[in-house]
Amino acid sequence: MANVRYNRRSGVSSVGKTKNFVDMSYMITVLIMLAFGLIMVFSASTPVSIRFFGHSWHFFRLQAIWIGIGLVAMVIVMNIDYKTLGRFAKLGLYITIILHIIILIPGVGITVNEATRWLGVGEFSFQPSEFAKIALILFFARQLSLNPSRVKTVKGFLPFLGIIGIIGGLLYFQPHFSALLLISLTLLFMLFVAGAKIRYFAALFFPAIGGIVAMIIVAPYRMARITAFPDPFAYLHTGGWQAAQSLLAIGSGRIFGLGLGQSRQKHLFLPEPHNDFIFSVIAEELGFVGVVLVIALFIFIIKRGIKIAMNAPDAFGTFLATGITALIGFQALINIAVVTASMPVTGMPLPFFSYGGTAMVFTMVSVGIMLNISRQSTMQL
Repeated sequence: MANVRYNRRSGVSSVGKTKNFVDMSYMITVLIMLAFGLIMVFSASTPVSIRFFGHSWHFFRLQAIWIGIGLVAMVIVMNIDYKTLGRFAKLGLYITIILHIIILIPGVGITVNEATRWLGVGEFSFQPSEFAKIALILFFARQLSLNPSRVKTVKGFLPFLGIIGIIGGLLYFQPHFSALLLISLTLLFMLFVAGAKIRYFAALFFPAIGGIVAMIIVAPYRMARITAFPDPFAYLHTGGWQAAQSLLAIGSGRIFGLGLGQSRQKHLFLPEPHNDFIFSVIAEELGFVGVVLVIALFIFIIKRGIKIAMNAPDAFGTFLATGITALIGFQALINIAVVTASMPVTGMPLPFFSYGGTAMVFTMVSVGIMLNISRQSTMQL
């Protein structure tokens, strides 16, 4: 094992001997998921692509481009010492706040389906919330590594909670409830790992429930989804359509599926079949076997992520790997829960599988960070 000397002031350890190679099992699993996901994006998006663009390759082509850009970003970040990234943690936080303020300026942000979540033009749009996920994890990891014990006191815990509140408020006005939920869960989990007391989280329970209820009441479409949640088939024409079509797709797949490319629900019945509900198409076409494979890949990625976090050379690396692993895990869990009607519908893409440019690139940036941490691990992974 390497000789590690931790510097409490800088949050950086001096390591006597480290690995010089990445966690290959982590990287290969990610590549398998990307290839699998690209195939499923092509299959799931074909009817929508033909209907609106006149050919079957539209979303497949764009996804392949974004994966290529993401892989380049992964390789670049993989070769940048993650401790160097820590120096820009505060800058990342400031940029996150500025971008989420700019997006709310009338005429600046791109509005789709009454949600203003993008900056840019057309297909070259950028979703600031995806940048925010990595930037906030980086900031929290840096601050926690400087003094992990600070979150054990109310005085130390509240500033972190305040940052979550500021970002959450900005996301609320977009509105982007799924990103608000995912970011909050990830950052709170990091605080828990750092040693924040259980009673602090317990004190947040009722205010959080009150806030969620208020957000549901003021948004009719959220109320419709909550009402339809117990029995989506009874509310097909209000808030139950998405969940009902997803369950029909999953049920049709049975054990071995209908066959690759043979989904029925993707033919303009299932909303966003190549994005939020791609897991439903996988279940319909590849059956229970395909579902188990996808879940097994995520379990392996999370397991390896935990191991990378446990063997990071310093506290900063541990918190950073913990945050990224939690982000991927929570996102996959929420997506699968939504498409199986285990929780009310909220827009949440499946990492590595769902179509999306900004999400894919920043997911691959996070993978690059994980691989860089693994290169400096204090023991063989």
